[in-house]
Amino acid sequence: MSIVHSYSVSNGDMFSIRHDSDNCTIIDCNISEADRSWLLGEIDKQRKGKGITRFISTHPDQDHLMGLVALDDHINILNFYVVENSAIKEEETDDFIRYKNLRGSDKAFYIYKGCERKWMNQSDEERGCSGINIHWPITSNEHFKKALEDADEGKSPNNISPVITYSLKNGVDMAWFGDLETDFMEEVKNEITWPSVDILFAPHHGRSSGQIPKPILEEMDPQIVVIGEAPSEDLSYYTNYNTITQNSAGSVYFECITNWVHIYVDSSTYSVDFLEDKSASTYTNYIGSLSV
Repeated sequence: MSIVHSYSVSNGDMFSIRHDSDNCTIIDCNISEADRSWLLGEIDKQRKGKGITRFISTHPDQDHLMGLVALDDHINILNFYVVENSAIKEEETDDFIRYKNLRGSDKAFYIYKGCERKWMNQSDEERGCSGINIHWPITSNEHFKKALEDADEGKSPNNISPVITYSLKNGVDMAWFGDLETDFMEEVKNEITWPSVDILFAPHHGRSSGQIPKPILEEMDPQIVVIGEAPSEDLSYYTNYNTITQNSAGSVYFECITNWVHIYVDSSTYSVDFLEDKSASTYTNYIGSLSV
C-alpha cells in the first residue's frame, strides 16, 4: 500500500508519496507561515519510518518552492531532484536562494527522460524502488534548450518542468507535469511516448494556459484529472474527463492498494458520482474508490 497526498496550498503545488517501499517522495512545496505547522506535521507522518526521503522540484517559481527553507531546515533534504538549470530571478527570495544552493550541491540529482537511480526506480538487496520515472525533458531537444535559455535569462521557468510518473505494482499509475504550458506541450507532443495513467494532476494548477493538448490526453487516457487551486475563471475543467477540483475538495488523499485507489478529501460536502463505494475508512470524508 502507498499513500499519496495532494495538499490544498492555495495557488501552488505540494504533493507527497509514502511508498510501499522504504521511501518517501515530496514533489514541490508551497508552505505559508500559516500552514507551516500543519504541512510539516503531515510530511513527518508521511516519512515516518522511511529510510529515504527525496524532494523533487519541478521548477523554481515561488508557488512551487515557498517554504523550502523551512522544509529543508526541518527534514534536512539530502536528495534534491531537479532538472539541471541555471535559472535566475530579478528578485531572489530566501527560498530561491536555498533552491540555488541545493541545485548546485552534492545533494542534487539531475533528472531527465529515462534517468535511473537507486532507489527512485532501481531496487537492490537493501531496499525496493519508489516507482518514480521521468519521461521529460529530453535534454537534447531544441524546444527544451530554448526553455532553459529563457529561464537562465530570468524569464518564466515553467517549461523546464519535468513529466513525472509514479507507479505502484499491480496498482495505480499517476502523472505530474509541473507548470508546463499548452503551447510548449503542443511543440513537443510528438517527442514523447506518453504513458497511460489512471490519475493525472493537471499542469499549471489546472489553468487553461496549461491545458493538456487533446492528442496527449488521448494517449494517456486518465480516469481522473485532478485540477488545482487556480482562480476559477482561469481553470480548464477538462470536459469529457472525470475530475476532482481542489478549489472545492481541498486536500486529496489517495490510499493506493492492489487494483484500487480509495480517495478522501478535506471537504465534508464534496462528492463525485464516478467512483465505487468500498466503505474505506482510513481517513475522514471518503468519496469513493477507483478501480485500476
